[in-house]
Amino acid sequence: MSTQVLIIGLGQFGMSLARTLSEKGAEVIAADSDKELVEEAASFLDDAICLDATDETAMARLCPKERDVVICAIGAREPSILTTAILKQMGCENIIARATDKIHERILKAVGAKNVINPDAEYGKKFAYKILFQNIINDETSENIQLLEINVQPFMEGKNLIELALPNKYGIIVAAIKKGNKLTRPFPNEILDTKDKLLLVCTEDAIAKMIEENK
Repeated sequence: MSTQVLIIGLGQFGMSLARTLSEKGAEVIAADSDKELVEEAASFLDDAICLDATDETAMARLCPKERDVVICAIGAREPSILTTAILKQMGCENIIARATDKIHERILKAVGAKNVINPDAEYGKKFAYKILFQNIINDETSENIQLLEINVQPFMEGKNLIELALPNKYGIIVAAIKKGNKLTRPFPNEILDTKDKLLLVCTEDAIAKMIEENK
């Protein structure tokens, strides 16, 4: 089942994020008060709705609690804070909100945002991958090769790197293992623990394939 995402706000960041998530197979619904932006998004999304996000009755029609991720991509401070608070009151747990500065960030967290970001359009593309593949913690991208830090996945627990055979199966190289805040060498026979994190060198397609095949 694809990830269900609700995006509130279709400015430069919200539109970029919505397009990228949709292209990557997520089920995206977006909303904005600007009819032209909604019409643009409707050309490539599952659904796009024109509404005032600070109107609780209008927001309820979107059933935000049922979405895997709800993103408040509104840039203006007051509407973004009100929208985030409304989403939290509606029972949304995984709310990601856009902030413009540190004070804005603190307020958004106080009213219910689980994560707060301060992106531009290009970062929207990168953040889309973190939403689709929520095990990704951090990434740096150069062309099609990525350096990713991920949590040890359930299918990896209790196994070693020889058994996993990630290079042969997916072209994924384990550059290091992180235990707490300490990076260690990836010994082939070492059993992976659920608390470990792996530093991987791979392509975007490779990490997507690995996650999909081992759900």
